[in-house]
Amino acid sequence: MALCSRIMHRWRNLIAAGVLATSACPASTIYKWTDPAGVVHFSDHPAPGAQKIQLDVDVVPAVRTPSVPAAPHSASPVPYQHFTIDSPTREQSFFSEAVPVHLTMQPALRPSDEIRWTLNGEALGAYANQLGFSLPDLPRGAYDLVATAIDRESGDTLNSANVAFYMHRSSILNPHHHPH
Repeated sequence: MALCSRIMHRWRNLIAAGVLATSACPASTIYKWTDPAGVVHFSDHPAPGAQKIQLDVDVVPAVRTPSVPAAPHSASPVPYQHFTIDSPTREQSFFSEAVPVHLTMQPALRPSDEIRWTLNGEALGAYANQLGFSLPDLPRGAYDLVATAIDRESGDTLNSANVAFYMHRSSILNPHHHPH
């Protein structure tokens, strides 16, 4: 029963992510594939053996209505001109080593803001407010990393671009094989 509940929760998240991802454009292509472990993946980039899925969505422009009107000359609540994950790079592959993570932001983190990290949608609480760290011992698989700057006073957020990367591990059948 718990497994069924987790699967339904993941499907709801995938559907919500798909709706959000496609809201920026009226027609989008996504790719669906199942990895050797039986996990279903969705991406906007093709993978070997992926099924191409065309989504057509009627787009309704989102309107942001602030709860409190901003002062005419106030700065943006999360005023970072540069907020980018430099490491890992997009689509980078790692082979059994720790994954170095680094965020570049300008200007520097304001005292009223905090940085939160998510890996495959799960919070990495141990790395809050850190601009650099390593992710050791990740199992084989595909990963998505996002950094979020949060203004603690207003609740406004700024997300980095999602960075997908891959961890490869030596096979149990051939533990000495290390791909180049």
